[in-house]
Amino acid sequence: QVQLVESGGGLVQPGGSLRLSCAASGSISGVYARGWYRQAPGKQRELVATISVLGNTNYADSVKGRFTISRDNAKSTVYLQMDTLEPEDTAVYYCVLRTLGGDYWGQGTQVTVSS
Repeated sequence: QVQLVESGGGLVQPGGSLRLSCAASGSISGVYARGWYRQAPGKQRELVATISVLGNTNYADSVKGRFTISRDNAKSTVYLQMDTLEPEDTAVYYCVLRTLGGDYWGQGTQVTVSS
């Protein structure tokens, strides 16, 4: 059983920063990527950023230059550093673990950007 536990969400003012964490545990094999998605009210879930096992990263155009995805393999944790946050970044953020056997998702953490 694979579990993903996210943390780090909250309320922040425009221009502020937050760092999300996603810790994985359980019997994990065949991993080829990890990433973050988000879903705003009334909208579809969208890709934010991914990082492959080789360390290659990919970002949505809307977050390029503001968000950074990274990982700590020893802690089985992936991070999303979010800087210069905008109200449009308000959403529930989900981490994903991509394996050859399928995707695993976290429960989501709320990020609200508001003054």
